[in-house]
Amino acid sequence: MKYLIILGDGMADEKIPELGNMTPLEYAETPYMDLIAQHSRMGMLKTVPEGFHPGSEIANMSILGYDIKSTYEGRGVLEAASMGVPVYSGEIAMRCNLICIENGIIKNHSAGHITTEEASALINHLSDKLGNDFISFYTGVSYRHLLKLKNGDKNILCTPPHDVPGIPFKDVLVKPLSKNAEKTAALINDLIIQSQKLLQTHPINKKRIQEGKDPANSIWPWSPGCKPSMPKITDSFNLKNGVVISAVDLIRGIGIYAGLKSVVVEGVTGLWNTNYEGKAQAAIKAIHDNDFVFLHIEASDEAGHEGDYALKVKTIENLDKKICRPIIEAVNNMNESVSIAVLPDHPTPCRIRTHTASAVPFMIWRQGTIPDGIATFNEFTAQKGSYGTLYNNEFITEFLRQ
Repeated sequence: MKYLIILGDGMADEKIPELGNMTPLEYAETPYMDLIAQHSRMGMLKTVPEGFHPGSEIANMSILGYDIKSTYEGRGVLEAASMGVPVYSGEIAMRCNLICIENGIIKNHSAGHITTEEASALINHLSDKLGNDFISFYTGVSYRHLLKLKNGDKNILCTPPHDVPGIPFKDVLVKPLSKNAEKTAALINDLIIQSQKLLQTHPINKKRIQEGKDPANSIWPWSPGCKPSMPKITDSFNLKNGVVISAVDLIRGIGIYAGLKSVVVEGVTGLWNTNYEGKAQAAIKAIHDNDFVFLHIEASDEAGHEGDYALKVKTIENLDKKICRPIIEAVNNMNESVSIAVLPDHPTPCRIRTHTASAVPFMIWRQGTIPDGIATFNEFTAQKGSYGTLYNNEFITEFLRQ
């Protein structure tokens, strides 16, 4: 048996009046997800344990079976693994967004989805001006970058920028959670202020403003942590090998710690215009050669963060037509049985433009299973599924059972 997870990041949502009081997943035309549904068992999955922030790192680690309380060390170290940046004892790593601030207000978490080429020049500029033996910047993809601090204290309160659009940045600066962490909090806040001065007049931002684009005029570090200790999913579930396919460093980093090989597809962006076809073909190739494939599609989450319900519908329809369709056709022609699961990691409601911890729908298509007889896949039909509600690692245990 082989196993393939198709994950539409942030795909779940709330009912939206402009969509006839339906969710984007209900409203979208998804004949291939519905075809999977008709041969599947369904349920709801609570991916965020009580007391944890509903970040993608928490939700995806939970889906892959990790005990969050004992293994979670922050988002930055996971992204560092994907970027090939080692995190040593005595160091902390943090996600470092390039964001847009307008009149002291956080306008967006992505600097208008700045290109990697533009962002790389800005991060290199900050590294030249602010980096030293204790402070290191590393370029990631688009607005997603990395900050590493030697002798830093992870006991600080950092607010994810996608949680606070429309909020004055000074209201959500870093706060220490202990006396020992005061120095680290003050250092990071100083880096934020200094970055604003350095980025404001950078030629790239001047050009972006002239073109009517949002400038990347501030860094925003968040989710600090040390190197985690995570058992490999391949060992935990007796899998020979596995692959992770994603445009996002965070997901690739989780996969690397989980013992999965990262496959990078040319032309992936994490947005609505990503290379869906390339990711589908990479997943099809990978499932021929591996026991387990984790295929992650980011686009719906970004549409939710933008509050763009029409775009979110489009991303779901793209996932259905350009991901699910070719995968179904390929799997049906394979000689070996393949179990397929389709689900989001968390909701990203367009109304609030950030993640929530609500349970998400999932479905599992497995040869020989007796389907629930449900014709469509969405947040409400899945509540009628025979799995009921699963929690945290119960999903992967059920999915990967021999």
